[in-house]
Amino acid sequence: MRVLIVGSTALDSIKTPYAENPRLLGGSASHAALAASFFAPTQLVGIVGEDFPRRYLQLFRRHRIDLDGLQIAPGKTFHWAGQYEVNMNNRRTLKTELGVFERFLPVLPPAYQRTPFVLLGNIAPALQHHVLDQLQHPKFVLADTMDLWLNAALDDLLRLIKRVDALVVNDSEARQLTGLDNVVAATRQLHRLGPRFVIVKKGEHGALLSAPGGLFLCPAYPLARVVDPTGAGDSFAGGLLGWLASRRGNLETNLRQGMIYGSVVASFCCEGFGVVRTARLTRAAIDQRVAALRRLAKF
Repeated sequence: MRVLIVGSTALDSIKTPYAENPRLLGGSASHAALAASFFAPTQLVGIVGEDFPRRYLQLFRRHRIDLDGLQIAPGKTFHWAGQYEVNMNNRRTLKTELGVFERFLPVLPPAYQRTPFVLLGNIAPALQHHVLDQLQHPKFVLADTMDLWLNAALDDLLRLIKRVDALVVNDSEARQLTGLDNVVAATRQLHRLGPRFVIVKKGEHGALLSAPGGLFLCPAYPLARVVDPTGAGDSFAGGLLGWLASRRGNLETNLRQGMIYGSVVASFCCEGFGVVRTARLTRAAIDQRVAALRRLAKF
């Protein structure tokens, strides 16, 4: 089945203690769509400016990502610049230039409105609502968010959470949203806000799923060297949803497996700047690393 990815498409300038790369393909929709494309036909909704490099459009097309929902508007593409410390859990934003993204209003082509699996990437909750209003009976909607919207658009976010099947947050966002320090207790509180499934990302320590069938711990694939973690969370969500769309049978079982596949795609993302490593990835390499992770977690 098809996957719809809605979010930001950006040019990222990334600096680490070891290297610096300007204006790489980035944004939540870019990372998520590439990850999902390894498992299911993928549609991308976003906006870029006239300066958006043609090679990135070609990259999307090589991955057979449908771009009918990608708007190309007069002006500059959303540009984000960030710098990582030696401990790459620590990052600071150097520059944010919204460009055409400032006036982004997601419009779904008619063919997208019946797409069964939907990822609402990290954009303003009001825009995520706008997407939901255009959908016709989606089978599964996964919403991602960040601390910015918890501070700037909490009411919209709380209304959104009631409308989705699954919510993805990181551990600090789960604590902030519920006021609870314990992540397991926080997931119970998040269920009361609406979603049947709650996924808490814990970075290099994997992710936690809280579902009707209980808790599931998804390990992260251990890396000896992280080049750039930008987009890893989006890759995780996109890979997860792509896998889910490719499977039949029990939803919760498929969701657990999808988290493993999403975790593996995210690990590849961290091995290169931007989407450099993900763009060269193959399904065979993903399957091999999933098998390795299965052996690591077996007891």
